[in-house]
Amino acid sequence: MLTRTRYQNGSLRVKKRKNGMRVWEFRYAEAGLDGKRRSRGVTIGTVQEYPTETSARKSPTAQALVLRINSEHPLGPVTASTVGALIARYEKEEMPARYSTRVSYQSFIDRYIRPRWAETPITGVKPMMVEDWLKQLKLAPQTRGHIRGLMSLLFKCAQRWELVHSNPMQLVRVKDVSKRVERPSVLTAEEFHKMLPHVREPYRTMVLIAGCLGLRAGEIVGLQWADFDFDKLTLLVQRGVVHGRVGDVKTEYSRDFVPLAPELVGELLAYRQHCHQTQEGWLFANPATDKPYHQEEIQKNHIKPAAKAAGITTTVGWKTFRHSFRSWLDQTDAPIGVQRELMRHASIQTTMNVYGRAMTDGKRQAHGNVVEMILKPAGSPTNKPEAEAAKPAPVAIVG
Repeated sequence: MLTRTRYQNGSLRVKKRKNGMRVWEFRYAEAGLDGKRRSRGVTIGTVQEYPTETSARKSPTAQALVLRINSEHPLGPVTASTVGALIARYEKEEMPARYSTRVSYQSFIDRYIRPRWAETPITGVKPMMVEDWLKQLKLAPQTRGHIRGLMSLLFKCAQRWELVHSNPMQLVRVKDVSKRVERPSVLTAEEFHKMLPHVREPYRTMVLIAGCLGLRAGEIVGLQWADFDFDKLTLLVQRGVVHGRVGDVKTEYSRDFVPLAPELVGELLAYRQHCHQTQEGWLFANPATDKPYHQEEIQKNHIKPAAKAAGITTTVGWKTFRHSFRSWLDQTDAPIGVQRELMRHASIQTTMNVYGRAMTDGKRQAHGNVVEMILKPAGSPTNKPEAEAAKPAPVAIVG
């Protein structure tokens, strides 16, 4: 005879720990590998955090547990599944591992999604309700598009957990989602050159890399000397550091080789002679911690003041250099396909393994033109011998 699965709300009790702290414990039954049901207990939080049983039951941990332990119950989706419970389970089981993405998602959830939708039954979320709500948010269209995308991700999880049959977000529209509210600030090569002397090391070399390669801030502070092949004049971008946490690059297309012009190699070799050395080989490590710098502080305390000292009136930050790099590529008449590869935005068509792929002449030429554009006024004679020494023998171009 089959045993009927019983719906569980679980029970809550207050436990006193050895340190005197009083916490809420959520009790429920769970079947083991042998099929026998055993009592389990999970700490929800402190009594200080949740003063009443009602508030403890509404906690993200409790809601996620109720949703999970009733996943096989036929009435589970109808009885237990609010958007708040869905969010709680998503946070516990599905949050992205990449730190910057996780922080961004959590911010959208805490500031916008949970306050508005937590008490709403999952089956009560309708496309026009969401669309009207998004219109009322005083945010850029692109940001509203990101919120819609995250809600769509939540409902994809709900579909997989068999809580809903369809994803209402597929019918939600966000007007002008791809339209920029403000045009990104872009520097001229002359402005970049004026700004550079106002930035002291190691931040000067960071800014130089940003201008010459168009790397993201997290990718720059995450560079290690082992990433460079000065003989082949290449750099492999393979990690990012956000808020001091080392992680993967932003997307699969971000992990790629980029060319290094001999002039930039000369600058890097000169910098290596006096930079702070660490066991891990970080290019830009804080001497006090031997860990990479935080890019936010660099932007605030070094980049913005340098721009002001150079007489630049537009707002300058890390993203300014990336936008400027793209603008400078345009000025050198680099083909759009080459631009996309250098920006590491586009899908890569070649089937060759990234480690065995030859650097195309077009990418080298476009990168070299940009470096010459922004370094030529400096004309540092002390670096020229090192740059010349770094030049490799001619390499046959792979067709």
